[in-house]
Amino acid sequence: MTILSVETKRIMTKKNRMMLLVVGVLLIAANLRAPVTGIAPMIELISNSFQLSATQAGLLTTLPLIAFALFAPPSAYLAKRFGIEYTIFFALVFIAVGLILRSLGGVSSLFLGTGFIGIGVSIGNVLLPIVVKRDFPMKVALMTSSYVLAMGIASALASAFSIPLANYHQIGWQWSLAALSVLSFVAMIVWLPQLANNQKPSAVTNTSVNSVNLWSNSLAWQVSFYLGCGSYFTYTMVAWLPSLLVQAGYSSAEAGVVHGVFQIGTALPGIFIIPLVAKLANQRMPAFGICFIAGVASVGLLMLPQFAYMWSFLLGLASGAWFILGLSFISFRTSSPLQATALSGMAQFLGYSLAAIGPMLAGYLHGLNNGWNEVIWMIVILCAVAGTIGLFAGRNTVIK
Repeated sequence: MTILSVETKRIMTKKNRMMLLVVGVLLIAANLRAPVTGIAPMIELISNSFQLSATQAGLLTTLPLIAFALFAPPSAYLAKRFGIEYTIFFALVFIAVGLILRSLGGVSSLFLGTGFIGIGVSIGNVLLPIVVKRDFPMKVALMTSSYVLAMGIASALASAFSIPLANYHQIGWQWSLAALSVLSFVAMIVWLPQLANNQKPSAVTNTSVNSVNLWSNSLAWQVSFYLGCGSYFTYTMVAWLPSLLVQAGYSSAEAGVVHGVFQIGTALPGIFIIPLVAKLANQRMPAFGICFIAGVASVGLLMLPQFAYMWSFLLGLASGAWFILGLSFISFRTSSPLQATALSGMAQFLGYSLAAIGPMLAGYLHGLNNGWNEVIWMIVILCAVAGTIGLFAGRNTVIK
């Protein structure tokens, strides 16, 4: 009886630890998009409050993407130097401090806090897939889809409630944005027990894994560009979809609602892509199909804007599925946590470098004729290129 009791307690303790880890992963994921996208509905209020120029206001949405790109490679180094769990915890600290600075200070604090948020989110973006590969090797698709779902839900709620909260008893945009820091502090508390199991992604038995130069490996480039094209597509749509809809005849309020439909759409692939990916020998057709749907829906938005709710929802579905599959490739195409860490840093650096270019290039193309034809056809070309790359990145193989 005593032996059985001890064994039962041991099993239950292990199960509780895994449940706590799952909750921690989901809470961290919830902090990796909402602090960035949640500012979009507030841009006009912030601009009026600080008398920002259009360029300065645009920098608030682009600055995190630049930070994502710059701090993705160092994230892998930090994990190897200090351990994954510690590095993730301090990423949450950066996000929380950034949210408070961005919300409760002057113009300098606004931009400094935005930069802090970008650094914290960049580290989390790189390291969370590594935790999934290391601790859930048989459930990579399930966990990746689940945390992308958490990201989508959190960002949709942040966008939906930011203005109502700001207007509630005239609380103001500062406190509305600062409220997001509560989620960061909750994630820190839940993640604290993981610090006792802090690990560095360097314990691999096969030393040949360490010698692979990812920057000269074609499969690593394919994975990186596939994820990068998805980021380019998503952040271009996030930045310009409301403006496109207003020019098509929608009111600003309704354009915001349609934009919310896009965000909801990004969350849903976390539900249906799990069984799809699990049943396939490779991911070539989903990788191509996602890009095809994104391209068709983009053309539909331009040609038939009266069906914008449908097109926006399809664009969101494609965006979410693209992101899930791109992140999953980091685990599927690597053979060790150390290799996955390096590929994650490379892919996120390239991905967010492209993501920072996308909205700016779209703005330039829009300004040529004050229309959206050039922007949409740019996106269609992007989808065609990404779909082709996906046929290679989706092969059932690993980096050698």
